[in-house]
Amino acid sequence: MALQAGTGRSDGVIAALNGKYHKLALRAFLVIVLAHWAEHIVQAIQVFVLDWPRPKAGGVLGLWFPWLVSSEWMHYGYAIVMLVGFVVLRHGFTGRSRTWWLVAMWIQVWHHFEHLLLLAQALTGSNLLGEAKPTSIVQLIAPRVELHLFYNFVVFVPMVVAMIAHLRPRLEERAEMVCSCAAPVPVG
Repeated sequence: MALQAGTGRSDGVIAALNGKYHKLALRAFLVIVLAHWAEHIVQAIQVFVLDWPRPKAGGVLGLWFPWLVSSEWMHYGYAIVMLVGFVVLRHGFTGRSRTWWLVAMWIQVWHHFEHLLLLAQALTGSNLLGEAKPTSIVQLIAPRVELHLFYNFVVFVPMVVAMIAHLRPRLEERAEMVCSCAAPVPVG
């Protein structure tokens, strides 16, 4: 199906999000990502600076809603929102920016899989390799706080590179763009 807004087909919303509303959609997505980053940074400060016990270090949300932060549903929900954002918004990217966006998306696919694994363990009560609590594959070798800082970093960096390249496309990339995200071409 073509990316053409207003066709009345199921791709109309996706086309609009990648065309006319791409810049707004990217900004909204970035706000969600930064809010999540802030949570992980606060959690890291709680663990590494304030020396809180890891189970008590739940970021800002964990101070008011500790049950929410300890729920695998919240973590899985965020992972799926991120994955959907990457998949839906990828159509607006071209050239170098698309390559970087796809790198971030595929890393998020793995991150999502790890959260799906954690959620399945929490729901079934059957933990990976007999661990005491739900455990992801990479968590077998890296602690959860550090692992999630790492995952968020390795998804965030190519995402930001993609956004910068998207806002500052080369001429051949600009010609392929279906959105108006690119900064105006300097005259002179």
